[in-house]
Amino acid sequence: MTLKQIVEALLLASPEPLELRQLVSLLEEEGPSREELETILQELASDYRGRVLELIRVAGGWRFQLRREMAPWVGRLFPEKVGRYSRALLETLAIIAYRQPVTRGDIEAIRGVAVSSHIMRTLQDREWVKIVGHKEVPGRPALYATTENFLNDFNLQSLSQLPPVSVEEDEKTEEQRETEAVRATA
Repeated sequence: MTLKQIVEALLLASPEPLELRQLVSLLEEEGPSREELETILQELASDYRGRVLELIRVAGGWRFQLRREMAPWVGRLFPEKVGRYSRALLETLAIIAYRQPVTRGDIEAIRGVAVSSHIMRTLQDREWVKIVGHKEVPGRPALYATTENFLNDFNLQSLSQLPPVSVEEDEKTEEQRETEAVRATA
């Protein structure tokens, strides 16, 4: 068995992405360096180019997955419907992803409506969002941020890979937003 074959087998058998440090630990007896493993991972990614499986790097490490183009056919194996997410849930997730850490009040101020407990619970149940602390203000509201699972599920290595937000909307001050809100109600 070559080291490359062993790494390939570990990645195929793992239910979760494997980080480089995990591979180093799993292959301690074989003694490869981090550089050797990085080279092997790049070679494997290259070997799988153009095939139905691809080796990709996500926030949690390296994993094999089917190419997106295979979804119409592979989806037939799993006839149950995938849960659809409401616009409110997706807006809430986007606000957390782009503005983290944020409080529920911050989310409500941006969206202009109350955030349902069901939405926050769903995001936490999916392990896309977690409480990362509490804001030092009266009432100490929870601060929410995205998780590594969020990055993995959306095939991102880091938050910097999120699509850019329109500059004009992102650069509005809180005062400008409040003024617009007052005008809209007048």
